[in-house]
Amino acid sequence: MGGRGRVLRAAGLTLAGALLLGIAAAGWLYRHLDDNITGVDIDTALGDDRPARATPTPSASPQDTGPLTLLVLGSDSRGGAENAELGGGDSEGARSDTAMVVRLAAGRTTATVVSIPRDTLVTRPSCPRPDGTSTREAHQVMFNTAYAVGGPVCAVKTVEAMTDVRIDHFLEIDFSGFAKLVDALGGVTVTVDEDIDDDKSHLKLDAGTHHLDGTEALGLARTRYGTAGGSDLARVQLQQRLVKALLEQISGTDLLTDPARLYRVADAVTGGLTTDTGLDSPSELIGLGRSLGGLSADAVRTVTMPVVPAPSDSNRVVADEPAASELWKSLR
Repeated sequence: MGGRGRVLRAAGLTLAGALLLGIAAAGWLYRHLDDNITGVDIDTALGDDRPARATPTPSASPQDTGPLTLLVLGSDSRGGAENAELGGGDSEGARSDTAMVVRLAAGRTTATVVSIPRDTLVTRPSCPRPDGTSTREAHQVMFNTAYAVGGPVCAVKTVEAMTDVRIDHFLEIDFSGFAKLVDALGGVTVTVDEDIDDDKSHLKLDAGTHHLDGTEALGLARTRYGTAGGSDLARVQLQQRLVKALLEQISGTDLLTDPARLYRVADAVTGGLTTDTGLDSPSELIGLGRSLGGLSADAVRTVTMPVVPAPSDSNRVVADEPAASELWKSLR
């Protein structure tokens, strides 16, 4: 073989080796992201005694842009050192610190996000446990106890019982995952209308516009006692403002041209994520993300479930009827 042939052969082997390494690296990255996600088979656990679906076969595929309803929870998971450092408490248990029902309209160019105050008193239905037993039905208990006693399955069942809205998919992100996501996006810019000084969420901000890192954004999502409102409803309003700001940050970040940042964002999202088994793989989450390519922050309407002070406890709230039922009806 001549010198030119040896050079071409060496170049070919080098290219083949590079391709193999690239394929191996891509496979490792996919498996890593896939291993990050915790999947819960909510459909099997709850069976058929549920509200009717808005669409017969809900999908996260970009080709399927039918209506879709998701329950999104932010949990104060107490597992792991990172969550503990961020205020997750001791080593056992978790609560749903944030609960939002997200309704994606047909075409997925508009969406409605309904926040459920965690202090809402509800009837918590009996929920199946993984060991085959069930929790007891409970009346006049705080909404966030559903997750505490029965995890994602009970959270979904409780939301469906109180709204008669079928939840197609479930997503939960913990403290650490949320903070890492914000940092991977380069922070988030939020405007607050009043000074915040909350020792419990470790956040101190003057009124005005701030660019927050992950820990600060988490503090804003959790703050309650450091604002003039000092209530769960005041916290919900801050959470909704933060959601809008995050959507604007994501839409303004061209992740496809920055593979390193794209991976950091994907790793952050999946690292603290629990989903139903219909969304528990990177490909399914990517499909959902692509289907939302035409959704802008301005097209997302954020509302809070109508509530009034609970007659039995002024520190709690109950659904304000018929306004609450009319809101849920509009999402079916």
